[in-house]
Amino acid sequence: MKYEIILFDVDDTLFDFKRTEEKALQKTFRAHEMLTGLEEYGSTYKEISKVLWRDLEEGRITLPELGVERFRRLFATVHLDINAEAFSRTYLENLGKEIHLMPGAVELCNSLTDCRLVIITNGFSSVQTSRIAGSPLCHSFEELIISEEVGYKKPDREIFEHTFSKLQITDKANVLIVGDSLTSDIQGGNQFGIDTCWFNPDRKDNHTGIFPTYEIHELSELLTIVGRTDRP
Repeated sequence: MKYEIILFDVDDTLFDFKRTEEKALQKTFRAHEMLTGLEEYGSTYKEISKVLWRDLEEGRITLPELGVERFRRLFATVHLDINAEAFSRTYLENLGKEIHLMPGAVELCNSLTDCRLVIITNGFSSVQTSRIAGSPLCHSFEELIISEEVGYKKPDREIFEHTFSKLQITDKANVLIVGDSLTSDIQGGNQFGIDTCWFNPDRKDNHTGIFPTYEIHELSELLTIVGRTDRP
């Protein structure tokens, strides 16, 4: 087998974050008596959130700050007098209850039982652990490396150093990171010197200058890369 250890991103790699986010936002808006909040403000929120997650990757904001700031900016932009901290708490609670997997995620993990599977994710510990624990993948991973918990984030070198130390990995050639984000997963893996696999189901063009070792459009394609020919 070419790779013995697979580091998986969570959101939009194994878990369908777009659906998760939409469901959690809808429930949170409704909890604040804003029945059409998602339809009215959802797109604005996503644009603000996208900018802040990039700021997080580049070290301009911390995760706790991001959690509140995205809603503070949203409500300031649309001129709503709503407590951003309270709204954020409700949203994170709802987010942790939404469990939606990407097509083929269960089959893939079930086919990789000979590998050591590890989660490495930027996100809130309570949210990620809750979603993974409540999913069919709850017993698939040897370790959950979550940025809020370990104090480091992708693409920074430190989160990979922590992961290698935790798992007692000595040979980078045995490790592959799989994720949907070029700037987080792929750039982080490239900089640390491990092979990378960009999961790109929407076949987006890559204009970043960040190049993965592999690119796949369906999760099942990973089996051939890893060295498994018995695809599900």
